[in-house]
Amino acid sequence: MVLTTTNSIEGHTIQDYLGIVTGINVSMPKATFSFSMNKYYQSYEKKVGECKEEAFQKLKSNAINLKANAVVGISIDVEANPTSGLIIVSITGTAVKII
Repeated sequence: MVLTTTNSIEGHTIQDYLGIVTGINVSMPKATFSFSMNKYYQSYEKKVGECKEEAFQKLKSNAINLKANAVVGISIDVEANPTSGLIIVSITGTAVKII
């Protein structure tokens, strides 16, 4: 599956537009009782990466359900709530059939 933020894929022709697909993941990092801000930031960065990867997997799964072999025009939105620690990653793109 080809995933891209661009609206076209070099060397390929979009044969059919199959619809908008999304992948959303919500996560909350585990509480750490450390006074090291570096460890906190590293933990938070790792959790954002994991959350983003899970959202991409959901996006791909939704595109496959539409019989797509690529997703173009991908945009990623990461929201973090510092009060609750929630991380929300939303990925949206257009599922397409390329040749």
